[in-house]
Amino acid sequence: MYAKCFKRVIDFVLVLLALIVLSPILLLLIVVGAIAMGGNPFFMQPRPGKKGKDGNEKIFKLIKFRTMSNAKDREGNLLPDSVRLNKYGRFLRSTSLDELPELLNILIGDMSIVGPRPQLVRDMTFMDDEQRRRHDVRPGLTGLAQVNGRNNITWLQKFEYDLQYIDSGITLWGDIKIIFQTVFKVLKRSDTVREGTDSDMDYGDWLMQEGKVDAETYSVKQTQAKNILTM
Repeated sequence: MYAKCFKRVIDFVLVLLALIVLSPILLLLIVVGAIAMGGNPFFMQPRPGKKGKDGNEKIFKLIKFRTMSNAKDREGNLLPDSVRLNKYGRFLRSTSLDELPELLNILIGDMSIVGPRPQLVRDMTFMDDEQRRRHDVRPGLTGLAQVNGRNNITWLQKFEYDLQYIDSGITLWGDIKIIFQTVFKVLKRSDTVREGTDSDMDYGDWLMQEGKVDAETYSVKQTQAKNILTM
């Protein structure tokens, strides 16, 4: 009953209140972000959301605060993440403040407060049917995987936690528990990035590294992702 009838209503009310209370902080981050990033402080990226009646994931635009500049080399290629990620961007990531604009995604119904984190479209193409069951529900600002290691667990462990959240039954108490655990994680600034890295590895790249897919399959999946984004 909670998952089908009340979860969306509670999400809407809580996020609306949060946006009102946090509006001064959001305005400050917009101004500071525009200065620190030399332009648009927002980062928008297509992500797979909840499956529609046709069984396909709805692609929506995830909104975050930009943490990396658009600095390029002489050939016009983006510089490595470690170069484009400045001190301000590191601060946003370590405090998870870069995630605040996703409250708008929750308000309009693309996301929920709690649910599986929305991954990249190119990550989705590498998922099998069982893993893609994570898209049977709205993606979340936080989730079971985020309070159990976040970026310091493997991709397969993330998917296991995502499916566990769905299969164990989505309850109000369960969501409240995850929210409080998330607050503790954010205050502690733990597991925001994988140790020794600036940005986490894409699922397809991880599969290649582990020898679970070959170069031909990798190329096909990347093409599939591009086709989805152009539809």
